[in-house]
Amino acid sequence: MPKLILSMDGLVLKEIVLDKERTSIGRKQNNDIQIDNLAISGHHAVITCILDDAFLEDQNSTNGTYVNGQPIKKHVLQNNDVVELGKYRLKFLTDTSQPGLSASEMVDTAALKPFDMTSAASAAESVPVTPGTRDGSAIRTQVLPADALEHGAPAEPPLDRLGVIQVLSGANAGRELELSKSLTTLGKPGRQVAVITRRPHGYFITHVEGASFPTVNGRTLDAQAHRLGDHDIIEIAGVKMEFFLKT
Repeated sequence: MPKLILSMDGLVLKEIVLDKERTSIGRKQNNDIQIDNLAISGHHAVITCILDDAFLEDQNSTNGTYVNGQPIKKHVLQNNDVVELGKYRLKFLTDTSQPGLSASEMVDTAALKPFDMTSAASAAESVPVTPGTRDGSAIRTQVLPADALEHGAPAEPPLDRLGVIQVLSGANAGRELELSKSLTTLGKPGRQVAVITRRPHGYFITHVEGASFPTVNGRTLDAQAHRLGDHDIIEIAGVKMEFFLKT
C-alpha cells in the first residue's frame, strides 16, 4: 500500500498510509492531511488512488504544488517522487515492503553527522491538531494503528520512565542520549539510518535508510516498527548501543 513521508527542513514528521481513494491536503482542519501553515492553501492538493495508480492534483493553490522541483497541475505519482508544498515535503513510496528500499532523499542526510544522534521534535501521536513544529505550524495526519506494530513486543514500560541510548562501541563509546523528544535519528547517512519514536506506550525503532536493517539483540528488524525493551542491544551500521529506561 502506498504511503507518504512528511518532512520539513530534512526532519521526518509523519508517515501517512494512502488507504483511502481520495486524500486531501491543505491548511483547513477538514483535510485528511492538515498542514497549518500560511504558505499552504485551505484546500491545497488532492491525491486520488485508483487500483495501483495515484494521481496528484493541485486545487488552484496560491503558492502551487511541485513534484521533484517542477510545478504541476496534475501528475501521476511514481515511487520516490517528492511533492513540495512550501517548506514541507511529501515523499511518495509505493512498495514499502522491500528491504532494500532507500529513503535517503526524504531525509536531509547532510544535516546528520555519522553517529551524531540528533533529536528532532515531531508531531505528537494521534491528536487532531499538533502544535510545536519548528516554524510554529501544526500538523494533523493519520498514523498507523499502534496495535498493528506491537505483535510480539515486550511488556509496556512505565510511562514515567525516560528512555536512554548509550553507545557501546565506535568513536562515541560511552556517550548517552536521553530520548526526551518525539523522534530521534540514529545512524550513518548513506549507509544506515533508523529513528526511535517516543509514544505514550513505549519506544519504537524503525528502519529509515540503507539496504541492511538494524538489529536488536542480534535479530534483524523488518520494515515494521519494533518496540524496544529495557536493556535491548541495538546495532546500527556496525555500532552497538544499549537502550535502557532511566529509573
